Amino acid sequence: MNTTLNTNGEVKPNLHVKLGNVEFKNPVLVASGTFGYGAEAKQFCDIEGLGGVVTKSVSWKPRMGNSPRRIVETASGMLNSIGLANVGVDTFVKEKLPYLAKFDTKIIANIAASSMEEYRDVLEKIEANAVPNLAGYEINISCPNVKDGGLSFGTNVERTEELTTLLRASTDRLLIIKLTPNVTSVAPFAQACERAGADAISLINTLVGMSIDIYTHEPRLNTVTGGLSGPAIKPIALAQVYQARKACSLPIIGIGGIVSAEDAIEFFIAGATMVQVGTANFVYPDAGVRVAAGLEKYLQQQKIAEVTELVNTLRVKAELKAAGW
Repeated sequence: MNTTLNTNGEVKPNLHVKLGNVEFKNPVLVASGTFGYGAEAKQFCDIEGLGGVVTKSVSWKPRMGNSPRRIVETASGMLNSIGLANVGVDTFVKEKLPYLAKFDTKIIANIAASSMEEYRDVLEKIEANAVPNLAGYEINISCPNVKDGGLSFGTNVERTEELTTLLRASTDRLLIIKLTPNVTSVAPFAQACERAGADAISLINTLVGMSIDIYTHEPRLNTVTGGLSGPAIKPIALAQVYQARKACSLPIIGIGGIVSAEDAIEFFIAGATMVQVGTANFVYPDAGVRVAAGLEKYLQQQKIAEVTELVNTLRVKAELKAAGW
C-alpha cells in the first residue's frame, strides 16, 4: 500500500490501480472524444490529476466527420453524430503524442478504423512513435455514427475475437477493447476478448438514439440517428458492466453517465476496475479530477484503505441470504 498522509495527519486512501503491468495513479480516465487530445482542456483541468487520458479516436487518414447538425441535447444527456472526426495518425504521432508526453499521467490512444488492416496499421504506426507515458490502446469497435467499420466488428463475436487476436500480436502494451451496448448480450463479446488476449474491456459506448423537431417533422441530427450518452444511460451501463463481470475475468473500465464520485463508486461495486468520465467533460472540463477527489473523500469517510476493495462488491439477494442477512 502507498501510505501517505493528508493535511490532518490522517492516512490517505490508496487510489492506485493496475491494468496488466501498468499502474495508474487513480482509476479515473477521461473518455475518448470528450477531452480532445488534451491541449483543448489544459486551461480548465489539471491533467496530471487524472489517472489517464483516452485520446480522441485516430484513424489512418484524417476524417472530417459527419456534416452538421451533429450534436443535440436531450433529457439528461446528449446525442452526437460526430462521425469520428480526427487529425489522422501522421499528425497524431507528430503533434499530439509529443504534447501529451509532457504530462505525468498515462495516455491511452483510441483507434478507429474501417478494416482490420487499418486498425493494425494505425496501432503499429503509433507503436513505432510511442512516448514513455503511452500505456496502451483502446480499440473502438462500437461507434454507431459511421457508415463503415467500427460497429460491424463490435456486433459480431467472431470478428471481435479475430480483430483482438490480430492486434494482440502487434503490441505488448495494454490492449483494451471498447464494446457496444447495441447487442442482445455483452457476455459473449467480453468472453471473445478474453480468449483473444485483451488486457481489459471498456463499456459502454453510446446507444443508438434519435430526436425529432415536431414543427418541421425532421430529425434534429443530419444523420437521423446518433449516439446517446450522459446520465440517461448510466443504469444501462451499470447493468452491462455487471453482466460482463459475471461473464469474464478481464478488468473492466466502466463508462456511461458518470458525473460524480457516487456514480463512479456504483461502477466499482458493479465490477469495474476503472472508470471513464465522458459527457460530463462538456459541462465541467475538470469533471474527472472532481470525481477522483470525491472518490478519495468517500474512501476516507468509509475507512476503506484501497480503492480496489470496492471492486465487484455488489451483494445480490442470494449472496445476502448466504451471508445470513
